[in-house]
Amino acid sequence: MRVHQLTLAALAVAASLSLTACGGDDVTGQSDPSSAPTASSSAGGSSSDGSSSGGPSSGSSGQGGAKNSAGKSSGGQGTAAGTGSNENGKIGKCRTDELEITAKESTIDGDPDGSVTVQLKNGGGRDCAISGYAGVDLKTNAGSLSAKRTGERATSTVLKNGQSTFFGINYPINKSGGSGVRITGLLVTPPDETKTVTLAWPGGATLPVTDGTGSPVKVGPVGNAGQGG
Repeated sequence: MRVHQLTLAALAVAASLSLTACGGDDVTGQSDPSSAPTASSSAGGSSSDGSSSGGPSSGSSGQGGAKNSAGKSSGGQGTAAGTGSNENGKIGKCRTDELEITAKESTIDGDPDGSVTVQLKNGGGRDCAISGYAGVDLKTNAGSLSAKRTGERATSTVLKNGQSTFFGINYPINKSGGSGVRITGLLVTPPDETKTVTLAWPGGATLPVTDGTGSPVKVGPVGNAGQGG
């Protein structure tokens, strides 16, 4: 009987050891999953890096913003390039200060009237538009004489820097044999301008005396270098 009890006790101890060993395996098994959260938390750390990389992601959105701002900037440059120095992309009118204005005699032998050609050269460093009639006055020993427009249709011209356009002045030749009206200078005011340029008169020295019923001098539109009449 005592032997039987000892055998049962030994079995109980063996079973207890066996259960302890199994429990130890379970603990070990749990310790691995617990290390998994650690790895996961480490991944969370990389995710936190990711949020710092999310910072790059916002950075990439920031780069998108840079592209947008670059786009605007390049659009701004495009606008500037299109307009050059012209305001709002529009070609401005030619100003007196931008034009080099000269005049020369252009009478053809045999013509009943004399003619002078006025050249307007764009020296302003930008494109400019010009159209219409210039104001033309002759300074004479009898006072100022304004030229009359021929009434020809005026066309618009865009002058690039360095380009020129012309218009003609038609005047009567003094064939009276008298002293006539002496011309002392030529005043030219470009279309749509108020500033006047004074030039030497290159044509005939005098005009015939008239009865004063109208100006004997005529001016054509800019872009037409033909005779005023």
